[in-house]
Amino acid sequence: MRLTKGLAVAAAAALALSACGGSGDSSASGATHVVKHAMGETKVPDAPRRIVVLDTDKVDTLATLGLTPAGATVPDQQAGMPRYLGPGFAKVKSVGTTQQPDVEAIAALKPDLILGSKFRMEKYYSQLSKIAPTVFTAQVGVTWKQNFLLDAEAVGKKTEGEQKLKAYEDRARQVGKSFGDPARLKVSVIRFMPDEIRQYGPDSFSGIVLHDTGLSRPDAQLLKDKADKRFAPLSPERVDQADGDFVFVAAYGAKAADAQARTTAGPLWKRLAAVRAGHTKVVDDEIWMTGIGVTAAGKILDDLQTNLTPLAKK
Repeated sequence: MRLTKGLAVAAAAALALSACGGSGDSSASGATHVVKHAMGETKVPDAPRRIVVLDTDKVDTLATLGLTPAGATVPDQQAGMPRYLGPGFAKVKSVGTTQQPDVEAIAALKPDLILGSKFRMEKYYSQLSKIAPTVFTAQVGVTWKQNFLLDAEAVGKKTEGEQKLKAYEDRARQVGKSFGDPARLKVSVIRFMPDEIRQYGPDSFSGIVLHDTGLSRPDAQLLKDKADKRFAPLSPERVDQADGDFVFVAAYGAKAADAQARTTAGPLWKRLAAVRAGHTKVVDDEIWMTGIGVTAAGKILDDLQTNLTPLAKK
């Protein structure tokens, strides 16, 4: 019923937009430019004023570019806007989850641009594009840098986006060099989910940030025998694979945090060399896992500097 009602509202919004030139026209906001994206080509305003974003990476992108969305999806019904982006984002209107957007709420915001991903939202594209010009990136995570640049182009800040990404990559290299030979340090990334433990590989967001610094990974986390090198499940009985020179640990939600507490209090976890040396750190899941953008990547670099600098000096 909610989706049906959303379609009706979306149709009404589309009619209203057509009265002033159609969803692809920006007569109310000035000049336009055409963006090629995962679903085709779309004419978007050069300077959109009311942007709705449908994935966590796009919330980070807007923050990086000095913009605040009119609305955004959240990972689940219990989650709010990313706290690491500051109090200004706490008031952003929630428009459903990254798996199921609230079409009615999106239409009610009267956006002039919608940003999403084909990977998660392909089946909603037709509905959304009737509300406002809609641009979709193809994937999430592994292509986060390309996604950032495409979204920056869509909001009319392509040059600024290129500069922001270069500044991050330059800093990542500098952080790596500050450790001397970063390749001699093997950094482990473990995430507790409500129903499993995961070890994160080279194609994950945090894995790409680590690669940008030149840091190494434990052999098990290279996922050499896996087609999908973002992450792989790790059984509690094989938690020794989580070992490294330093272990960063995140948890997705309260249930996962409880599982983390139980596992890290257990004897197998306490046998890890990194644990015995005190070389572990619980980090913000919103930054390391769901941020997937330049601002979050910069905060990962902060965590690396804070925690690995003393280790690198030994």
